[in-house]
Amino acid sequence: MCGRYVLASPGEAIAEHFRLAATPDVAPHYNIAPTQVAPVIRATRDGGRELVAMRWGLVPGWADDLAIGVRMINARAETIATKPAFRAAFRHRRCLIPANGFYEWKPAGKRKQPYFCRLGGQALFAMAGLWEEWRSPDGEVVKTYTVITTDANAEMKAIHDRMPAIILPGAYASWLTAPDPTPLLVPLPAATLDVYPVSARVNGVRNDDAALLEPAEVGSERL
Repeated sequence: MCGRYVLASPGEAIAEHFRLAATPDVAPHYNIAPTQVAPVIRATRDGGRELVAMRWGLVPGWADDLAIGVRMINARAETIATKPAFRAAFRHRRCLIPANGFYEWKPAGKRKQPYFCRLGGQALFAMAGLWEEWRSPDGEVVKTYTVITTDANAEMKAIHDRMPAIILPGAYASWLTAPDPTPLLVPLPAATLDVYPVSARVNGVRNDDAALLEPAEVGSERL
C-alpha cells in the first residue's frame, strides 16, 4: 500500500517535469498523510495539464459521507476497472500524483520499521492516481484522489507486497488520456528503487521536515 509520501520539489521543477502551463505555488511536504490536501496533476479539456489541490482519500460521487475516503487512500490496479468505487474514475478521471518518494513499514518484532523509497537517479516522479468530485449535503464540493498500487518489485518485496504504480515520464500522456492504460500499471523493473530505513519520527503526522529523509538505524526509537 502507500500511506505516506513526500513532495519537496519547488513549483518550477514540478511545472517543467509535468509540462504545466503555469508554475504552481507548492510548499514542500515530507510526510503527506491521508485526508491532507496535496497537489495532483490532471488533463485539461484543451489537451494540457493542470495542478489541482485535492484531498487524499477518494470519495465517490454517490457516497453519503466524506469519511469514506479514509478507506479509499489506495486502489488496487487489479480491480479499478470493475470496483464500483473506482471504475468511473478509472474511465474518466485519471491523474498523476507528483512525489519525490514514499514511505513503507516493515514488521520488526513488536514494532514496524519505516523505510523511505525513492526512484534512483530521479528526484521527481509520478504515482498513478484517480480523482473524484464529491458534493456534501450543504453543497460544498470536495475534490479527492487515491493512489493506485500494484505488486511490489524486487526491492520492495522484502518490506511489503504492494507498492505505488509509478508512471514514467514517457507514459504520462497515455495514463491521462488513453482509452485503456491498464498495461502501464505494473511494478517498476528491479534495481530502480533506492530503499533505506528512516527514523520512527515519520510515524507522527505532525512531523514534516527534511530530517525525516535521513537514513537511520533499524529499530530507531527517536520520535
